[in-house]
Amino acid sequence: MKHLDTVRLPQLLPFTGVKFEPRQNTFYRSSIDAEKLIQAAREELAPAKPERFKVFLLAVMVGLRRREIDLLEWSSFRWESGVIRIEPTRYFEAKREYSYADFGVDPELMEIFRGYRARATSDFVIESDVEPRPGATFEHYRCGSVFEKLIAWLREKRVPGSKPLHALRKEFGSQVNAKHGLYSASRALRHGNIEVTAQVYVDKRDRAAIGLGHLLKDDSPKITELKQFSEASGT
Repeated sequence: MKHLDTVRLPQLLPFTGVKFEPRQNTFYRSSIDAEKLIQAAREELAPAKPERFKVFLLAVMVGLRRREIDLLEWSSFRWESGVIRIEPTRYFEAKREYSYADFGVDPELMEIFRGYRARATSDFVIESDVEPRPGATFEHYRCGSVFEKLIAWLREKRVPGSKPLHALRKEFGSQVNAKHGLYSASRALRHGNIEVTAQVYVDKRDRAAIGLGHLLKDDSPKITELKQFSEASGT
């Protein structure tokens, strides 16, 4: 390129002699019993802590990110088609275009949120007295206190890691992967490429075996018959 003809590199190049650290193992290994955790949430959160319960469901059963949950509006629900749509709003704009998507969700989940919608006092799915701050230059959550209390509950339930709320999103991806495969999991998590999904976000539930174990099978008798004991001979 002509505009680089006059560029001269320094004699000592930046990072000369700097060694890369070995890549850390970030593979997600699930230790969450999703069915048991959802049942506990129904019994402990749904009756008296509805906002925490809604956040929990959107994380573990839809795989939404914290900011997406925080600013999710009821207009994102397509009740007739059973879809939740992540799209730009006056308060929300995704960092990447491929983060916008439609999520097909279980009809039972839609029915729960339909009930919440009938009692809603806000355009936002998660109720909060804190106003959104679009354009803020710092991390701001209108539902910060709800998140903190849910995280404390998740830790009580032994959800692992320093970010238990985010662990629910990873568990969602693992569940999709187990049922529909890695490509579907990557689409559901809205990753830029499938490599990110494979390395970080999903636990492979089916452990592959080589399938050659039958070659080690020994068809010879496993029990050696003992000679008949003779009292007369003492043998």
